[in-house]
Amino acid sequence: MNPSLRTSASGMLAQQKMIDVIANNLANVNTTGFKRSRVSFQDVLYQTVRGAELVSYQGSEVVAPIQIGKGVRVAGVLRLHSQGAPEMTQRPLDLAIDGAGMFQVERPDGTIGYTRDGAFTLSDSGTLVNTSGYLVLPGITIPEDATSVSVSANGVVSITAAGASHPIEVGKMELVRFLNPSGLVAVGENLYSETYASGPPMVGYPQEEGFGRILQGSLESSNVEIVQEMTDMIAAQRAYEINSKAVQVGQDMAYATTDIIR
Repeated sequence: MNPSLRTSASGMLAQQKMIDVIANNLANVNTTGFKRSRVSFQDVLYQTVRGAELVSYQGSEVVAPIQIGKGVRVAGVLRLHSQGAPEMTQRPLDLAIDGAGMFQVERPDGTIGYTRDGAFTLSDSGTLVNTSGYLVLPGITIPEDATSVSVSANGVVSITAAGASHPIEVGKMELVRFLNPSGLVAVGENLYSETYASGPPMVGYPQEEGFGRILQGSLESSNVEIVQEMTDMIAAQRAYEINSKAVQVGQDMAYATTDIIR
């Protein structure tokens, strides 16, 4: 097979992966707390036709090596954990994080999931849960006679009971952060799991050193920028087309060689 066909095919495959990532970003443009991904590429092994040569010993003149590249591959898909814009909802159990940090939820298998999606609600027992029904840690229960719920910037959850004149503190929200949040693995349902790459979670409270503050009545929107994604998509489409053209040219040259032999 003509080596140029494989080289161009690797380019087409790489651009297809980029389109896949862009499509997922655009599909989640309205997903609460979603973080966009970015593809990075790297060239692959080279064929060295001729190594560096010393052509003049006295003048130490060296001819550069001749190398032919063999294509491209996807080096990684990095998730960008930049802050999304807060959107006001006026719903008391909608919480956004302004700054670093994630909420913790307990999944059905007992593992801990981490999320920036603060669209919380109450279970039948009054416990704070996320939209999938998973317990929000550290586990805060709102009494049945509560007439209002207040969450301060530092995470203190207070309720006003029927007939009471002063609010009562019922718990405090916890946040976690990671040394390398890009190392987290997405598991769906707006949740992430820790990996060796992310490092262990560091637990703390809102507004402590290194942690953001809580915004009650708001949700963090996706950090996807539609204009940027459209620009990247057009660039990937053009790159795919030019690589497919190179495949066609390589095929035409192979046909021409075959005709000469015949």
